Amino acid sequence: MAEIKLKTPSVLAFEAKLVPSDALMFAGNWEQQEWQPIQVGEKAVRGTISNRLKAATANDPTKLDAEVSKANLQTVDIAALAHKTNTLKVVFTLRVLSDLATPSTCNNPDYQAELANKIKQYQADVSFEELSKRYAFNIATARFLWRNRVGAENVKVVVTVANETIEFNSQDYSLREFSSDAKITQLAKFIQQGLTDNHVLIKVEAYSQLGEGQAVYPSQELVMGGGKSDKSKFLYQLDGQAAMHSQKIGNALRTVDTWHPAVDEVGPIAVEPYGSVTNRGAAYRQPKEKTDFYNLLDAWMIKGKEPAVEQQHYIMAMLIRGGVFGE
Repeated sequence: MAEIKLKTPSVLAFEAKLVPSDALMFAGNWEQQEWQPIQVGEKAVRGTISNRLKAATANDPTKLDAEVSKANLQTVDIAALAHKTNTLKVVFTLRVLSDLATPSTCNNPDYQAELANKIKQYQADVSFEELSKRYAFNIATARFLWRNRVGAENVKVVVTVANETIEFNSQDYSLREFSSDAKITQLAKFIQQGLTDNHVLIKVEAYSQLGEGQAVYPSQELVMGGGKSDKSKFLYQLDGQAAMHSQKIGNALRTVDTWHPAVDEVGPIAVEPYGSVTNRGAAYRQPKEKTDFYNLLDAWMIKGKEPAVEQQHYIMAMLIRGGVFGE
């Protein structure tokens, strides 16, 4: 029987297998257990002109004085701890789903069958152990707090899963490199179970002691359209309560890629098809270097070139991320 030559399907999509909720933000004190929702408010500020000016203006003292004397009036959303509270609490849930071998959509049965074989073989060989430990590490370190973690006096994470509670001192770990201990391994086993067997629901509560009255950082809303508004910053809120987008939580959880070429320079990055990091304006998995997701997947599926196990971790993490991958 002639060997079937595979072609990349025109339609190929995977549903995400790590599904975080939006995260709600509360204020309280580190020593106490009473928490109040953080409300998003507004304030009007009179800022200064600080943008880069054209040379003709910047080099003329009269024009420069006239320019910088203008008031930069703006209204912004704000969120902060009350002045009698010193700790931010962030709460979200995470669903971990199995059946990665079955795409949500694929219009090439032969390709789907071969891809399923490769996913099942990967699962049989390593059982998602490495990825599960990295996802657990990102929960334990409270990487998902982003700026709300910087400069904190104390940071801890409390995880509740399957009637078990696991508590982490997040500052025991470095965000630059992955490590493991008994608690991370304990949480990783639940994530592993969710990816390989039955779905798992994890509740995550993070605490960051920032100081009384300190600002906190919900997600910032992207304002679509060209409509004029006096407000220059919109913060994400749910019924008035400060919150973080599920996408921002998910980006932190999937920051597991240390297999890209620039890892020594930038450390772990979120799993993306081209290794893109938008705040750096760079893609660290370039197609010309054959390190991007599509080149690796096609080489494995179409050309039969099995990637190194590290790149297999990356490919599986991309499928867990979900997305549309057809031609």
